[in-house]
Formats: sequence, structure tokens, C-alpha cells
Amino acid sequence: MMEENSTSDWFSKPGDSIRAVMQRRGVDPHNLASMFEDGMARVRALLDGSASIHEDDAVKLSTALGANPKFWLTRQENFDKAVSRAVERIRDSEDGELVLSIPVPGSKPRGKLTEDRKAEEIRRRLVYFNVPTVSTWESRYGRVVRDTDFRKSAAYSSNDEDTLLWLRRGELESDMINTRPFDSGNLQDRLDAIRKLSRIRHPQSFLPKLRTLCAEAGVALVIVKPPSGCKASGAARMVDPDKAMILLSFRYRSDDQFWFTVFHEIGHLLLHKAHTFLDGDETPFDEKEEEANEFAETCIIPSLRASEFERLQADKDSVLRFSVSIGVAPGLTVGQMQHREMIPRSKLNYLKRRWAWEEIDPALP
Repeated sequence: MMEENSTSDWFSKPGDSIRAVMQRRGVDPHNLASMFEDGMARVRALLDGSASIHEDDAVKLSTALGANPKFWLTRQENFDKAVSRAVERIRDSEDGELVLSIPVPGSKPRGKLTEDRKAEEIRRRLVYFNVPTVSTWESRYGRVVRDTDFRKSAAYSSNDEDTLLWLRRGELESDMINTRPFDSGNLQDRLDAIRKLSRIRHPQSFLPKLRTLCAEAGVALVIVKPPSGCKASGAARMVDPDKAMILLSFRYRSDDQFWFTVFHEIGHLLLHKAHTFLDGDETPFDEKEEEANEFAETCIIPSLRASEFERLQADKDSVLRFSVSIGVAPGLTVGQMQHREMIPRSKLNYLKRRWAWEEIDPALP
């Protein structure tokens, strides 16, 4: 495992090593959590860097993952030193104010900051986003929301802040999911099985199956309830060179919107692997979004059945028969009929399934 280099800007939180060993040894996060008094909360904090590895943690990590306790304590010590160097460089440069503008969970600092408080706030942002420099943050996140130019506009609307925090929370949750190496061919091969899951009524029944199918293809499927200002319905990005993430918000909580978003994000991964995409009502129209839309539409209505679909009668029995014949839930067919303006958006909505958060929450890890 690599250690922080005192001459480099680079650093890696101890959670990166924990996750790498968990992945290599096939250790499930829930099994690791059983060793800690605070369970998954402690594992999440160790993985995202918000908690430091103490002696008791080191002993437990050694037991569960290997290496001796001193290794894990040294890993934390080296990380702390590397972060401190990064904080000092930024605090004493013009980048300090830029970093302080980056949103993080919790209350915002008010008034003039003491040097110690300024260092603490800079550290909090570097660790939360796991970036050692402003340029690293900018390359990964600076243009994610509405093509914001970070250096020219170091201020975000509340909606932009909520969306950034939602995206980062998704990335951190993806750390908890073991996947095989990303393979676009394996993902393509699982599309038919994923389509069939749309016929299952309850999230508690289909979400675990969907997560498994995605993980087998190297995709961590993550669901994070969006903050009030976040308008995104989904996101797709490569969180590691060999690991992708699909992040869903369940914003609309209807089956046609949910499954269209799933296929749309899969389309981004298959067609535009190297990019990061946020999708929602305010997503700018461009060629890649259109390609992902067309991909999702074809996943729901196969190309070979498109002409039959276009002649479909707008009545319950016709929609049910056609949906059964192509292997998707009728709500998805209705959604496509509305989207393509074959019927008004007010018609046949009773064929869609809608879920309350009380039905979704039990299906989340």
C-alpha cells in the first residue's frame, strides 16, 4: 500500500486502504461493522475520513483485515501529516478562500475566522472530498454543477450546494459496495435481466436484485435521498478506474421515472464512460444527453417493437398486453407514451406504480 510522500501534494485517506483490503478479501462492510460498537456509523466514518483510527480501531482492523495494529496507526499518522501540509500550503495562498467556499455538511463558519479555525475548515473540505489541492477539486467537481467555473465564481446557489453534497454522499456510499471490475460488456449482458426487474412491485424486492446485477458488472448502485435543493434524479460517474457508480435520488418515486433514470445512467456508462453526468430537470441539453435518452427509450421499448408501439391503442387492456409481451411494467409503457406525446400526461397514470419513502427506506442498506 502506498504511503503519503512528504514531497508530494498527493494524499490518500486511511479509508482508501480499508476499502481496498475489504474489496480484495471480499469483506462485507456489514461484517466489518459488527466488530465496532457504533456499527456501520463507525465504518462509514473511517472510510470517509471524518473519524481517525485510534488504537482500539487499529486492533479491530488488524483482526478483520490483516496487517498489525501499528500499520493502521501509522497509516493514520502519515495521512494526518500529509493533510496538514496541504492545509498549510492552501491557507497561506490565494486558494484559501476558494477552498472555504466549497460546501460541506454541517453549519457554515460565520464571521472572521481565526487562523486555527480557518485551517480546521480547510482541512474539513479537503478530507470530505478527498482532494489535496484546489486544482484536484476543480478537475473532479468544479464543473459538475451547471458547468460552474470554480475559479471565476467561487459561490454556489443553495441548489448547487445541495447537488454537490448529494453527489459526494453518493460517492462515499459507493465505498461501502464491493463490485467486480467495471466491464461494459458484462453490464450490457445484464440489461435484459435489469428490464425484467421493472415488473416487480416493491422496492424491497427489486432493489437488492438490481444492486447485485450492477455490482457483477462493476457498478455500485447507490440511492441517496436528495436534499431539498437538489433537483437531480440520477448521476453516473467512474469513482475509480475500475469502478463505476450510478446514483439515484428516487426524486419522483414513480416506476416510469425511476427505471428510465436507471437506463439513462447505464447509457452514460456504456456510451460515455470517462465523463461525469448529473441528470435532472435542469440538465443542459446536449448530444450526450440525447444519446442517453435514446438508449433508455430503446431499453424500455425495443427497436424491433417500435412500430407496434407507435400504433398502440390508449386503453388499459392494450397497454397491459403490450407491456407483458415486451417484459416491462405497464407504467413504463405509459411513461413512454406520454413522453412521445401519444397520450396526454394526465392519461393512464393509474397504471404507474408510485412509492412512498416508507416503502423505499427499508430497501436501502
